[in-house]
Amino acid sequence: MPDSPEVLRYSAFAATPDGGNPAGVVLDASKLGEAEMHRIAAEVGYSETAFVVGRDGEDGSSDAPRYRVRYWSPAAEVPFCGHATVATAVALAEREGPGEMVFDTNVGEVVLRATREAAGAVAVSFTSVQPQRRQLDAQVAERLLSLLGLGLGDIDPRFPVEESFAGNWHPIVVLADRDLFHQFRFSPVDVAELMRERGWLGTVTVLHADGPAQFEARNLFPVGRITEDPATGSAAASTGAYLREHGFSGQTIRILQGRHVGRPSELVVTIPSVGGIEVSGGATRIV
Repeated sequence: MPDSPEVLRYSAFAATPDGGNPAGVVLDASKLGEAEMHRIAAEVGYSETAFVVGRDGEDGSSDAPRYRVRYWSPAAEVPFCGHATVATAVALAEREGPGEMVFDTNVGEVVLRATREAAGAVAVSFTSVQPQRRQLDAQVAERLLSLLGLGLGDIDPRFPVEESFAGNWHPIVVLADRDLFHQFRFSPVDVAELMRERGWLGTVTVLHADGPAQFEARNLFPVGRITEDPATGSAAASTGAYLREHGFSGQTIRILQGRHVGRPSELVVTIPSVGGIEVSGGATRIV
């Protein structure tokens, strides 16, 4: 078994010093097998840990360095993780300088841009893979809502319950009533069972529109060690893809998340008329 590599820890998309979503980052995982990556992710215990398993472009043949990145939760490998992507890009930019970079992930190519802000912190924007959207079977939607203690009458009439993909498939539920959004409860065991049945490897995304360009999000993740995710980059991208089909093309929105788990977070989502969705934020080293 190879020596255990250094595991960095970052909090991504923090809106306050104690906010954001923690992610593990292993910058040199080229000698690690799947079992070893899984073991490390379980020991770290965060919702995801990112592993840089290879790099191209070091010979100057590419304008931007390319990295092969894989993501593991404590339970299994996941196709893509937005907050761990941002954390990894910040870690690389802190060591090698800001600029453009490309991550080759299990879902495809993700282009990133790292910049250094006036205060010295690194900010990252990533553009998702090509999004997809599909209708959610009516019986599945009814079952999901029932597990959340909700009904079709609780849905914002502007936004149907659908599935959206920009790295992971996420069911999108937009609630009309602000108080209900904050107060609904769910059974983690039952929701996790439905997620496994449907192949939802990301989160169940529940939203409330706070204004014309701001949403608050609760991303349910009972298949991991936590029941709600503080900040979810893949869900933010999938939300942008969903909103593009419902009148938000060409807009930039803010997604506030994490209040319900005591880790306030903010994600900025830019929604072009075509192509991938851009998600922006930063990450802070956890010492």
